[in-house]
Amino acid sequence: MRRAVALAANGPAADPNPRVGCVLLGGDGEVIGEGWHRGAGTPHAELVALAEARAAGHDTRGGTAYVSLEPCNHTGRTGPCAEALVGAGIRRVAYALPDPNPVAVGGAQTLRSAGIRCDLVPVEGADALVEAFAHAMTHGRPFVTWKLAATIDGRSAARDGSSQWITGPAARADVHRLRATAGAIVVGTGTVLADDPRLTVRDADGSHHERQPLRVVVGRRDIPPTARVLDDGASSLLVRERDPHLVLATLHELDVRHVWLEGGPTTAAAWLRAGVVDRVVAYVAPALLGSGAAAVGDLGVATIADAHRLATTDVAVLDGDVRITLEPVDHLDHRDHLDHLDHLDHPGGQ
Repeated sequence: MRRAVALAANGPAADPNPRVGCVLLGGDGEVIGEGWHRGAGTPHAELVALAEARAAGHDTRGGTAYVSLEPCNHTGRTGPCAEALVGAGIRRVAYALPDPNPVAVGGAQTLRSAGIRCDLVPVEGADALVEAFAHAMTHGRPFVTWKLAATIDGRSAARDGSSQWITGPAARADVHRLRATAGAIVVGTGTVLADDPRLTVRDADGSHHERQPLRVVVGRRDIPPTARVLDDGASSLLVRERDPHLVLATLHELDVRHVWLEGGPTTAAAWLRAGVVDRVVAYVAPALLGSGAAAVGDLGVATIADAHRLATTDVAVLDGDVRITLEPVDHLDHRDHLDHLDHLDHPGGQ
C-alpha cells in the first residue's frame, strides 16, 4: 500500500481529479503491474496497472490490487474502475482511503457484491495526496491557501509602496514550487494595478513551468489590457464579483480544487473574514520597516480575546527567510462583509 501511495505522488497535484496509485499482484503474490493517474482524461491508476500486467503477458485472475483510493464506481471520461477489476478476475482489493466524491463512491460495495474481498487499509500519507480534492468534494468549494510575505514587523510593503523584494531568491523559488500545486492563483484588482504581476509558475532558470494555474483577478475595477496577468501564455479569468464565496463557487464549477490566494491586505482580510482560508503559508523576512502596508487589512478585531488564532504545522528556514505553515484554529465572524475590496492592494513582495 505504501508503494501505491508513492506511485500516486507522481500524478499532477493541481489536477481536477485525485492523485491515485495502484499496485497489482498476481495470484502468486508477485508484482505484475503498477500505475498512477496522470490527470483528467487519462486512464485511472487501476486501468494502467491492468494494462501493464496484460502487456507483459501476466494473468490477472486471482490477483490482488492495492489502491491508494477506493476504486471509482461511475462512468466519466473513463469507465468504472471497480467494474474493470471485477472483469479482470481480481480476488482481493485493498484501498487506503474511501472515495470522497459522492458521484464516484460505491466502488467497494460493487466489488463486494461481485464476491471480491475488499478491505480499507489506511496508510500514512494517503490523505495528504488528495487533501484539496477531498476538501472540494466535501465542502463544495476549493481548498484555499493564503500566501503572504512580510517583514518581522508585519509589513508587506514600504512607505513608498515598494515591495520587491521582501524575501530572497530561495523563498521566491519556494513560492513558485507551491504555486504549481494549485489550480488557480487569485489576486484583487488592486494588486494588478499596483504591481502588474505575472502570476505564473516559473522554474529555477526563469522559464515557464509546463503546467500553469488559472490566473484569477477579482474586483470591479478595470485593469489595463496590457497587464501582464493577461498574457505570458497562461489562462486568465476576470471575476467582477467581490464575495469570496461566490468567487469560490465559480472556480468550483471550473473544477478548480485548490486556490492559491496572493491578494494584498484588503483581499486577504476579506477572505479571512469570510472564513474560507484553510491554510496560511507565511514567508517572514529578517527585516524591519516600521511603516508601510500591513500584511493583512482590518479583520474587525477590537480585543486580543477575538484574535484569529492559527496553529503552526511546519517551519522551514530558506536562506535566512522563514516559511511558516499554519492552519486556522477558528474562523472569523464573516457576517460583516468588507466593502472596499477594490482599494490599493499589494501582494507582499513576491
